[in-house]
Parts: sequence; structure tokens; C-alpha cells
Amino acid sequence: MSTRAQIRFATREEGVTFNEHPDKIHAQFYRHTDGYPEGLGVDIAESLMNHWPVEGRSWEIEELQTQHGNLDFIYYVWQKYDGSTWISIFEMMDYGDHEGECIFVGTPDKLIEKYKLNTNDDG
Repeated sequence: MSTRAQIRFATREEGVTFNEHPDKIHAQFYRHTDGYPEGLGVDIAESLMNHWPVEGRSWEIEELQTQHGNLDFIYYVWQKYDGSTWISIFEMMDYGDHEGECIFVGTPDKLIEKYKLNTNDDG
């Protein structure tokens, strides 16, 4: 089974909260597999923090108006020139209204802290 996700880019603006879908986005990508926060979420956060590409991942550039059915997650990357970058994650499963539930809002380091799997000897 695939874990589908969209990655959307939005500008941070006064009066727009991170835990709601924005009205305007600037670009979006589609990912058909491994879209869960422990995978794609960590990949996005590490790419933003370390300035490296997301390697070995299949992303598709999409038209802004494209809407997929059966998405599991939607990610928003919020940016503002000379400001910090934030990420919002919406879990879309079992929501018929296409709004989903916001399950994370924070900076890339906080996303990694929350979702990156611990792979040291202690577990």
C-alpha cells in the first residue's frame, strides 16, 4: 500500500496560521510512496536544515490546481525571506471533507526531534 502525499510551498503572511490550509500556494509536488512524517517529513526537514537534496525519492512537479484523492498527508513548507522556515503536516486519512487534521506545526529541527526514528544501540 502506498502512503501518498503532497508537498506544498506557501509564503508566511500576517494573519495566516500554520495549522490551517492556506488559500494560496506557490508550488506543489506529489509523492506516491513513503509520505509519512517519519520518512518524507524527516527528509524535508533534513534537506532544509542541511541544504542537501532529497536523494532517491520520486517527486513529481504538479500544477498548482491539481488535487489528488486518497492522499494520506499534505505538507506545507512555510517560508519568508530573511525569516525562519516552518512546516505543517495534515493527516488526511478518513476525512471526507478534504481538510484533514493538523498533526504537526514547527521548525525543521522540531520535526526531526518528533519523528526521526532512533536507530542507536538503545533502540
